[in-house]
Formats: sequence, C-alpha cells, structure tokens
Amino acid sequence: MKAPPGLVRLARPVVLALVTGRADPPFPRASFLRVRLPRMLGLLPFRTLDLVLVADLLVFWLLQSQNLDQLRRGNATLAFPFDEMWIYLGALAASAPVVLREYWPLASWRIAMASLLVTVPIHHIGDDLFVTFNEAVTHLLVVYSVAVRCDRRATAGVLGVSALVLFVSPGSVNDTLLAVILLGITALLGHNVRGRRLTTRRLAEEEQRSERALAAQATLEERARIARELHDVVAHHMSVIAIQAEAVPLRASGDAERLEEGLREIRALSLSAMTEMRRVIGVLRDAEGRADTAPQPGLGRLDELVGNARSAGLTVTLSLSGALTGLPEAVSLSAYRITQEALSNAMRHAPGSAVSVRISHSGGALSVNVTNDAGRPGSPERTAGPGHGLVGMRERVTMLGGKLWAGPAGTGFAITAILPVVEET
Repeated sequence: MKAPPGLVRLARPVVLALVTGRADPPFPRASFLRVRLPRMLGLLPFRTLDLVLVADLLVFWLLQSQNLDQLRRGNATLAFPFDEMWIYLGALAASAPVVLREYWPLASWRIAMASLLVTVPIHHIGDDLFVTFNEAVTHLLVVYSVAVRCDRRATAGVLGVSALVLFVSPGSVNDTLLAVILLGITALLGHNVRGRRLTTRRLAEEEQRSERALAAQATLEERARIARELHDVVAHHMSVIAIQAEAVPLRASGDAERLEEGLREIRALSLSAMTEMRRVIGVLRDAEGRADTAPQPGLGRLDELVGNARSAGLTVTLSLSGALTGLPEAVSLSAYRITQEALSNAMRHAPGSAVSVRISHSGGALSVNVTNDAGRPGSPERTAGPGHGLVGMRERVTMLGGKLWAGPAGTGFAITAILPVVEET
C-alpha cells in the first residue's frame, strides 16, 4: 500500500533530521574571527586561532562542569540511582554538541536529543522544568548551527522533532510554549544568516564567472588580433615571394648574375616575413605574459611595401598628402595593413596591374584608397579562392570606429578606408 503524498511530505523533514540529512560545507570564517599567532608560538601545530572555536570550548567547559555537578546531585536523590559511568556519559552528551556543532551540526543535535534519555530521569523528579538552563543553551546553539548549515527541510525536521519532544514532556504548558518560541526564533535567525551567506557566495561566484568571461573574451580578442597580423604578414610576403620565384627565371633568361640577384631578393623577402612572424608569435610564446616590445610597422614603411609590390610586377603609384607623422600607432598600423592587404589582393587576382595608392590626412580622419585595374592581358590568373583579407580589414576599421568600402571599380577593384584620428594624450 502506497503512503499518501501528504504524509510523505510531512515525514521527509523528520527523516532528514533523524537519519539521512547532511549539512553543507562550513562557510568561510570572517577574517576578524581568525587571529594569526605570533612567530614566537611557531611550535604550535596551528598558525591561526579560531575565536569561535575558542568560545565553544569555553562554553563546553562551563556546561560540562555544571551538568556533571547537577547530575551527581540529582542522581543521589533517586531510589535507583544510575551508575557513575552513565552520569559522565550524560554530562558529556549534554555538553559536547556545543563543540561539535561547527563540524557536524545534525549529528550534534542528535547527540543532544539522545542525552535527554539520561538527564531527564535524573533532573526532573519533582521538577516542573523539562530541561535545565545548561541544556537549553546547548539546544539553542545546536539548532542555530543546523539552521545555518542545513536546508530548510532538515531545519524544519529538527524544529518539529524538538517541539514534539517538548510538548510531550512533563513540563508546564507556559514553559513549553516559551521553549518552542525560543527554538523557532533561533531557527529563523540561523536560516536568515544562511540565506545571506548563500547570497554572498553566489555573488562571489558570479563575479568569478564574469572575470573568467572577460578573460576569455580578452583571449579571443588577442587571438583575433594575432590571426589578423599573421594573415597580413603571410598573405603579402608569400604572394610577393611566389610571384618573384616565378618571374625571376623568366627575367634572368639564363643570365647567372640576374638570377642570383633575383634569388637574393626572394631571400630578403623570406627573412622579412620570418622576422614579422616571429614578432607576432612571440607574444604567444612569452610564458610571463610580457607585452611585445618590437616596433610595429606603420606608414613610415610604405616605401618598402611599395618597393616589394613593384618587384612583384605591379605598377604602383603612391600619393601622400597631409601630416602622416605622429599618428596614433593603431591608426598607422591599420593603414599600413590595409594597404598591404590591398596590394596582396592585386598580386593574387590582377597580376601586373597598375595600382594607385592614395593616403591623405585631413579633418581628423585618415583616408586610404587603393585601386587597381584588371592587370596585363594574358597574365596568368592567381586567384586563391575566398580568404579573410577583407574580413580582417573590416575588423581593423570597425575597431577604430571607421568605415570601409570595397568592391569593383571599372575593370578592377577599389578599397577605401576612413580611419578616425584621435590625438593621444
């Protein structure tokens, strides 16, 4: 026969309190409740002093001595007194929960309830009170610890069983009601403390998750930056090297000196690409997280960039206007990388084309325009499929709050970027 659901719900807190309930791990102690010991006491097995534990030990010693004295005097009045061993066990069981409550709150409450089997017959022959003052202090402290460390169902079970024991006791109704009220107030206080500590813990966990999310976002942004840098370096230099390797034998026409000169150019381009790649990858290899201190390329290296493009067969016209020195590093680097990627695209998709590069600075903005035609008729096509060049350009421009236009222009292709220039303070 299946038990009614309502009865099961009522019995579950009692079962948790008496048998199956478990307490949560203790909350971290407040710093002012833990005193660091002086170095002269370094021989002790502990370096910090828990003031709560010290207070519990002091209360335990006071309760133990008084409980033992009261039980001895009460036992002497019984017609059939308990053995001395039971007197010591009863006094210990009535006092020890004060110390154990910080570690095993539910077990401490169970011990305190079990101690009544010895203390009640001794204390209360002819008395109206069911529990002495010492026992009341122990029960209140233990119930508080249960409410702080256990969920509300286990706490409700503890409170319900304690109230039931009080109501069936031989004490007066007024004393019983007062004891139940005190237990209820203590349990409510402990439950509120538990709620506040759980809220504080959840807030701390949320802060940690937010910090981890920000760190992950920063890592992704750094990876994207490094990916852009690597793409720009590899795409440009490898395109130039590939074109040079194809063109050098044709230009040399069996002339060993011209062939050697061309190979020297290819070697120089390869070394330049390797140097830039080492600079970018070096950020990843730095175990201590030090920032990369190598100089970043900028508009000051445009002549070198244009020279590489011309050596690869492009006809490049460079036009500069406005003050291009003293620009913010991010703007100068982005303008350089956009020009580099545009020239690389012309090498790949329009070999031998005429390219116009116009860069101007006016009105708080830097304008970069790169336009190429269709290339020489009969030039071998070197398209490599869709890449990430335009995506990288848009990311750079968006990061600076600028605008980018890219698309067909006449028979060729044009790229225009407007980068805001904010003076660094």
